[in-house]
Amino acid sequence: MVTLETIANATLQHVTLVYLTLIASIVISIPLAFISVESEKLANWIMKVSNLLQAVPSFAVVAIVVPLIGIGFTPALIAILVRALLPIIKNTYIGLLNIDPSLIDYAHGVGLTRWQINRYIRLPNSYPAIFAGIRFSALLANSIAVLTALIGGGGLGELVFEGLVSFNIDRILAGAIPAILLALASDSLLAMIEKKLTPVNLRE
Repeated sequence: MVTLETIANATLQHVTLVYLTLIASIVISIPLAFISVESEKLANWIMKVSNLLQAVPSFAVVAIVVPLIGIGFTPALIAILVRALLPIIKNTYIGLLNIDPSLIDYAHGVGLTRWQINRYIRLPNSYPAIFAGIRFSALLANSIAVLTALIGGGGLGELVFEGLVSFNIDRILAGAIPAILLALASDSLLAMIEKKLTPVNLRE
């Protein structure tokens, strides 16, 4: 029997892992995407590195982190971060790049600076693409957070793996069901935020 307190503590650790990583991914990825729009050469380099990191299997990323950094919460965060970056970088870059050129020309014509064009033209018109990347990264982070229990990340993955080792179905479900519910809840929350922020003319 798994107590509610145990599930609550594991859920809190899991949420902390997922959302700290997601916030860090957004903070790193969106500026990189803006920089990539300004420099094609830099964009190629950033995309190549991101694609290379994404090509490494999640389990391998978790395993590689151990000899490089060790075990515990911080290595778990880094392992998740490596996997969560690409969807946001790629989607944001594509969204920023595919703005109607006439909008950019008009903005230049009325005297907007580059910063103002990025802030008031490119960014709002890229919200659908950006949020698609963020939502996918949130799902990735949630699933990889389960794996990082193997390197001392804690959270719901710890309950799942303890249950697998001891053939305890109750413990497996106590970790797996909240993880699934958290994934669904985070996706719904991000969809609501996207709808609130996205200009009316860009909503589906």
